[in-house]
Amino acid sequence: MKKIRKAVFPVAGLGTRFLPATKALPKEMLTVVDKPVIQYVVDEAREAGIEHFIFVTGRNKTAIEDHFDVAVELYETLSRRGKTEILERLKAMQPEPGQTGYTRQQVPLGLGHAVWCARELVGDEPFALLLPDMIMQSEPGCMKQMVELYEETGGNILAVEECDPRETFKYGIVGRGEDAHGGFEITSMVEKPKPEDAPSNFFINGRYILQPEIFALLEDQETGAGGEIQITDAMLRLHAKQAFFAHIYRGRTFDCGSPEGFIKANIALALQQEQLKPQVLGFLKDFLREEGLA
Repeated sequence: MKKIRKAVFPVAGLGTRFLPATKALPKEMLTVVDKPVIQYVVDEAREAGIEHFIFVTGRNKTAIEDHFDVAVELYETLSRRGKTEILERLKAMQPEPGQTGYTRQQVPLGLGHAVWCARELVGDEPFALLLPDMIMQSEPGCMKQMVELYEETGGNILAVEECDPRETFKYGIVGRGEDAHGGFEITSMVEKPKPEDAPSNFFINGRYILQPEIFALLEDQETGAGGEIQITDAMLRLHAKQAFFAHIYRGRTFDCGSPEGFIKANIALALQQEQLKPQVLGFLKDFLREEGLA
Protein backbone atom coordinates (compact mmCIF):
# COMPACT_ATOMS: atom_id res chain seq x y z
CA MET A 1 0.00 0.00 0.00
CA LYS A 2 1.44 3.34 -1.07
CA LYS A 3 1.53 6.22 1.39
CA ILE A 4 -0.65 9.27 0.69
CA ARG A 5 2.04 11.88 -0.03
CA LYS A 6 0.32 14.28 -2.42
CA ALA A 7 -2.79 16.43 -2.23
CA VAL A 8 -4.66 18.25 -5.00
CA PHE A 9 -6.39 21.56 -4.36
CA PRO A 10 -8.67 22.72 -7.24
CA VAL A 11 -8.52 26.52 -6.87
CA ALA A 12 -9.46 27.68 -10.38
CA GLY A 13 -13.06 28.67 -9.53
CA LEU A 14 -14.22 32.23 -10.15
CA GLY A 15 -15.97 32.78 -6.82
CA THR A 16 -19.00 34.46 -8.39
CA ARG A 17 -21.04 34.16 -5.18
CA PHE A 18 -18.61 36.62 -3.55
CA LEU A 19 -18.52 39.29 -6.21
CA PRO A 20 -17.45 42.08 -6.16
CA ALA A 21 -15.00 40.99 -3.42
CA THR A 22 -13.51 38.32 -5.69
CA LYS A 23 -13.22 40.45 -8.83
CA ALA A 24 -9.44 40.73 -8.33
CA LEU A 25 -8.88 38.54 -5.25
CA PRO A 26 -9.11 34.73 -5.38
CA LYS A 27 -11.97 33.48 -3.22
CA GLU A 28 -9.52 31.08 -1.58
CA MET A 29 -7.61 34.08 -0.26
CA LEU A 30 -10.58 35.55 1.60
CA THR A 31 -9.65 35.58 5.28
CA VAL A 32 -11.36 33.67 8.04
CA VAL A 33 -10.27 35.52 11.20
CA ASP A 34 -6.54 35.86 10.44
CA LYS A 35 -5.77 33.28 7.74
CA PRO A 36 -6.98 32.82 4.18
CA VAL A 37 -9.38 29.94 3.61
CA ILE A 38 -6.81 27.99 1.58
CA GLN A 39 -4.35 28.05 4.50
CA TYR A 40 -6.79 26.17 6.73
CA VAL A 41 -7.20 23.49 4.07
CA VAL A 42 -3.45 23.15 3.45
CA ASP A 43 -2.86 22.93 7.21
CA GLU A 44 -5.36 20.06 7.36
CA ALA A 45 -3.47 18.24 4.61
CA ARG A 46 -0.10 18.86 6.27
CA GLU A 47 -1.39 17.42 9.57
CA ALA A 48 -2.33 14.25 7.65
CA GLY A 49 1.27 13.77 6.50
CA ILE A 50 0.96 15.28 3.02
CA GLU A 51 4.36 16.20 1.58
CA HIS A 52 3.48 17.72 -1.81
CA PHE A 53 0.76 20.33 -2.34
CA ILE A 54 -0.62 20.58 -5.89
CA PHE A 55 -2.74 23.60 -6.83
CA VAL A 56 -4.88 23.57 -9.97
CA THR A 57 -5.15 27.28 -10.67
CA GLY A 58 -6.68 29.63 -13.21
CA ARG A 59 -6.43 33.28 -14.16
CA ASN A 60 -6.11 35.85 -11.34
CA LYS A 61 -4.83 33.21 -8.90
CA THR A 62 -1.22 34.36 -8.53
CA ALA A 63 -1.98 35.60 -5.00
CA ILE A 64 -2.18 31.95 -3.93
CA GLU A 65 1.32 31.26 -5.27
CA ASP A 66 2.62 34.41 -3.57
CA HIS A 67 1.02 33.42 -0.27
CA PHE A 68 2.91 30.10 -0.18
CA ASP A 69 6.18 31.66 -1.34
CA VAL A 70 8.98 33.32 0.65
CA ALA A 71 8.26 37.03 1.28
CA VAL A 72 11.85 38.21 1.64
CA GLU A 73 11.17 41.90 2.23
CA LEU A 74 8.39 41.20 4.71
CA TYR A 75 10.49 38.69 6.65
CA GLU A 76 13.43 41.11 6.82
CA THR A 77 11.17 43.94 8.02
CA LEU A 78 9.58 41.80 10.72
CA SER A 79 13.02 40.64 11.85
CA ARG A 80 14.35 44.21 12.12
CA ARG A 81 11.31 45.26 14.13
CA GLY A 82 11.61 42.34 16.52
CA LYS A 83 8.29 40.80 15.44
CA THR A 84 9.66 37.33 16.02
CA GLU A 85 6.39 35.64 17.02
CA ILE A 86 4.51 36.46 13.82
CA LEU A 87 7.66 35.86 11.75
CA GLU A 88 8.04 32.34 13.10
CA ARG A 89 4.36 31.71 12.55
CA LEU A 90 4.61 32.75 8.91
CA LYS A 91 7.65 30.56 8.35
CA ALA A 92 5.94 27.57 9.96
CA MET A 93 2.98 27.93 7.55
CA GLN A 94 5.22 28.02 4.49
CA PRO A 95 5.87 24.75 2.60
CA GLU A 96 9.47 23.65 2.13
CA PRO A 97 11.19 24.27 -1.23
CA GLY A 98 9.87 21.83 -3.84
CA GLN A 99 6.74 20.92 -1.86
CA THR A 100 4.33 22.97 -3.98
CA GLY A 101 3.31 22.47 -7.58
CA TYR A 102 1.02 24.52 -9.82
CA THR A 103 -0.83 23.70 -13.00
CA ARG A 104 -3.46 25.63 -14.95
CA GLN A 105 -7.01 24.63 -15.75
CA GLN A 106 -7.33 26.79 -18.85
CA VAL A 107 -11.01 26.01 -19.44
CA PRO A 108 -13.60 25.75 -16.63
CA LEU A 109 -14.90 22.26 -17.37
CA GLY A 110 -15.72 21.15 -13.83
CA LEU A 111 -14.13 19.46 -10.84
CA GLY A 112 -13.36 16.26 -12.70
CA HIS A 113 -11.44 18.18 -15.35
CA ALA A 114 -9.55 20.14 -12.68
CA VAL A 115 -8.42 16.88 -11.06
CA TRP A 116 -7.38 15.49 -14.45
CA CYS A 117 -5.20 18.59 -15.00
CA ALA A 118 -3.08 17.47 -12.02
CA ARG A 119 -2.31 14.01 -13.47
CA GLU A 120 1.33 14.68 -14.42
CA LEU A 121 2.15 16.14 -11.00
CA VAL A 122 0.44 13.32 -9.10
CA GLY A 123 1.83 10.46 -11.17
CA ASP A 124 1.07 6.82 -10.47
CA GLU A 125 0.19 6.98 -6.78
CA PRO A 126 -2.90 7.52 -4.64
CA PHE A 127 -3.60 11.10 -3.65
CA ALA A 128 -5.78 13.27 -1.47
CA LEU A 129 -8.27 15.70 -2.96
CA LEU A 130 -9.45 18.59 -0.79
CA LEU A 131 -12.06 21.07 -1.97
CA PRO A 132 -10.65 24.45 -0.95
CA ASP A 133 -13.99 26.02 0.01
CA MET A 134 -14.53 23.59 2.88
CA ILE A 135 -13.02 24.30 6.30
CA MET A 136 -13.22 21.31 8.66
CA GLN A 137 -12.99 21.89 12.40
CA SER A 138 -12.05 18.78 14.39
CA GLU A 139 -9.23 17.15 16.34
CA PRO A 140 -7.59 15.42 14.58
CA GLY A 141 -8.44 16.91 11.19
CA CYS A 142 -10.72 15.22 8.70
CA MET A 143 -7.95 14.19 6.27
CA LYS A 144 -5.83 12.71 9.04
CA GLN A 145 -8.81 10.60 10.10
CA MET A 146 -9.27 9.51 6.48
CA VAL A 147 -5.62 8.52 6.10
CA GLU A 148 -5.94 6.36 9.21
CA LEU A 149 -8.91 4.56 7.64
CA TYR A 150 -7.05 4.21 4.33
CA GLU A 151 -4.15 2.52 6.13
CA GLU A 152 -6.61 -0.11 7.34
CA THR A 153 -8.63 -0.63 4.16
CA GLY A 154 -6.71 0.64 1.13
CA GLY A 155 -8.84 1.49 -1.89
CA ASN A 156 -10.60 4.83 -2.20
CA ILE A 157 -11.91 6.85 0.74
CA LEU A 158 -14.66 9.48 0.80
CA ALA A 159 -15.51 11.58 3.84
CA VAL A 160 -19.25 11.67 4.48
CA GLU A 161 -21.68 13.36 6.83
CA GLU A 162 -25.37 12.87 7.52
CA CYS A 163 -27.94 15.31 6.17
CA ASP A 164 -31.65 15.70 6.74
CA PRO A 165 -33.17 12.84 4.67
CA ARG A 166 -35.49 15.41 3.06
CA GLU A 167 -32.47 17.29 1.64
CA THR A 168 -30.63 14.53 -0.24
CA PHE A 169 -31.40 16.37 -3.50
CA LYS A 170 -28.71 18.91 -2.56
CA TYR A 171 -25.79 16.46 -2.34
CA GLY A 172 -23.89 13.51 -3.74
CA ILE A 173 -25.23 10.58 -1.68
CA VAL A 174 -23.59 7.21 -1.03
CA GLY A 175 -25.12 3.84 -0.22
CA ARG A 176 -24.08 2.23 3.07
CA GLY A 177 -22.69 -1.30 3.09
CA GLU A 178 -20.80 -3.33 5.68
CA ASP A 179 -19.05 -1.50 8.53
CA ALA A 180 -15.28 -1.16 8.11
CA HIS A 181 -12.92 0.18 10.81
CA GLY A 182 -15.31 2.87 12.01
CA GLY A 183 -16.51 3.68 8.52
CA PHE A 184 -18.37 1.57 5.99
CA GLU A 185 -18.06 0.15 2.50
CA ILE A 186 -19.77 2.26 -0.15
CA THR A 187 -22.25 0.32 -2.28
CA SER A 188 -23.42 3.09 -4.58
CA MET A 189 -23.10 6.81 -5.38
CA VAL A 190 -25.95 8.99 -6.62
CA GLU A 191 -25.73 12.68 -7.50
CA LYS A 192 -28.52 14.75 -5.88
CA PRO A 193 -31.22 12.07 -5.65
CA LYS A 194 -34.80 12.75 -4.64
CA PRO A 195 -35.42 11.70 -1.02
CA GLU A 196 -37.49 8.72 -2.13
CA ASP A 197 -34.65 7.52 -4.39
CA ALA A 198 -31.69 8.14 -2.05
CA PRO A 199 -29.79 5.04 -0.88
CA SER A 200 -29.01 6.75 2.46
CA ASN A 201 -28.65 10.23 3.94
CA PHE A 202 -24.83 10.17 3.93
CA PHE A 203 -23.42 12.87 1.63
CA ILE A 204 -19.88 13.41 0.29
CA ASN A 205 -18.44 16.47 2.07
CA GLY A 206 -15.45 17.51 -0.08
CA ARG A 207 -12.61 15.28 1.10
CA TYR A 208 -11.36 12.32 -0.96
CA ILE A 209 -8.52 9.80 -1.19
CA LEU A 210 -8.40 8.41 -4.73
CA GLN A 211 -6.34 5.87 -6.60
CA PRO A 212 -4.47 7.08 -9.72
CA GLU A 213 -6.63 4.99 -12.06
CA ILE A 214 -9.17 7.80 -11.79
CA PHE A 215 -7.09 9.86 -14.26
CA ALA A 216 -7.57 7.45 -17.17
CA LEU A 217 -11.31 7.49 -16.55
CA LEU A 218 -11.42 11.28 -16.37
CA GLU A 219 -9.54 11.53 -19.68
CA ASP A 220 -12.49 10.12 -21.63
CA GLN A 221 -15.25 11.02 -19.19
CA GLU A 222 -18.27 12.51 -20.91
CA THR A 223 -19.72 15.76 -19.59
CA GLY A 224 -22.44 15.39 -17.01
CA ALA A 225 -24.52 17.75 -14.91
CA GLY A 226 -24.09 21.40 -15.88
CA GLY A 227 -22.20 20.43 -19.03
CA GLU A 228 -19.08 19.76 -16.91
CA ILE A 229 -16.85 16.75 -16.29
CA GLN A 230 -18.00 15.47 -12.91
CA ILE A 231 -15.67 13.65 -10.52
CA THR A 232 -18.64 11.61 -9.25
CA ASP A 233 -19.26 10.15 -12.72
CA ALA A 234 -15.64 8.96 -12.94
CA MET A 235 -15.78 7.58 -9.38
CA LEU A 236 -18.85 5.55 -10.32
CA ARG A 237 -16.88 3.93 -13.14
CA LEU A 238 -13.91 3.31 -10.84
CA HIS A 239 -16.25 1.81 -8.25
CA ALA A 240 -16.96 -1.02 -10.69
CA LYS A 241 -13.28 -2.02 -10.40
CA GLN A 242 -12.11 -0.89 -6.96
CA ALA A 243 -13.46 -0.68 -3.43
CA PHE A 244 -14.69 2.61 -1.97
CA PHE A 245 -15.00 3.22 1.75
CA ALA A 246 -16.66 6.04 3.68
CA HIS A 247 -15.19 7.82 6.66
CA ILE A 248 -18.00 9.21 8.82
CA TYR A 249 -16.80 12.68 9.75
CA ARG A 250 -17.87 13.91 13.20
CA GLY A 251 -16.70 17.53 13.23
CA ARG A 252 -17.89 20.92 12.06
CA THR A 253 -17.88 21.76 8.36
CA PHE A 254 -18.05 25.31 7.02
CA ASP A 255 -18.79 25.83 3.33
CA CYS A 256 -16.82 29.02 2.77
CA GLY A 257 -17.88 29.06 -0.86
CA SER A 258 -21.17 30.55 0.31
CA PRO A 259 -21.54 33.88 2.15
CA GLU A 260 -23.49 32.29 4.99
CA GLY A 261 -20.94 29.53 5.50
CA PHE A 262 -18.10 32.05 5.35
CA ILE A 263 -19.71 34.18 8.08
CA LYS A 264 -20.36 31.14 10.26
CA ALA A 265 -16.71 30.08 9.91
CA ASN A 266 -15.48 33.51 10.99
CA ILE A 267 -17.69 33.53 14.08
CA ALA A 268 -16.93 29.94 15.10
CA LEU A 269 -13.17 30.17 14.59
CA ALA A 270 -12.96 33.59 16.26
CA LEU A 271 -14.62 32.06 19.32
CA GLN A 272 -11.89 29.38 19.34
CA GLN A 273 -9.20 32.03 19.93
CA GLU A 274 -8.84 32.96 23.59
CA GLN A 275 -7.77 36.56 22.89
CA LEU A 276 -10.80 37.16 20.64
CA LYS A 277 -13.51 35.11 22.35
CA PRO A 278 -14.55 37.64 25.09
CA GLN A 279 -14.87 40.57 22.65
CA VAL A 280 -16.67 38.58 19.94
CA LEU A 281 -19.02 36.89 22.38
CA GLY A 282 -19.80 40.20 24.09
CA PHE A 283 -20.51 41.87 20.74
CA LEU A 284 -22.84 39.07 19.65
CA LYS A 285 -24.81 39.21 22.89
CA ASP A 286 -25.12 43.00 22.72
CA PHE A 287 -26.07 42.95 19.04
CA LEU A 288 -28.77 40.32 19.48
CA ARG A 289 -30.22 42.18 22.45
CA GLU A 290 -30.24 45.51 20.61
CA GLU A 291 -31.91 43.93 17.61
CA GLY A 292 -34.52 42.30 19.82
CA LEU A 293 -33.35 38.81 18.87
CA ALA A 294 -32.38 37.65 22.35
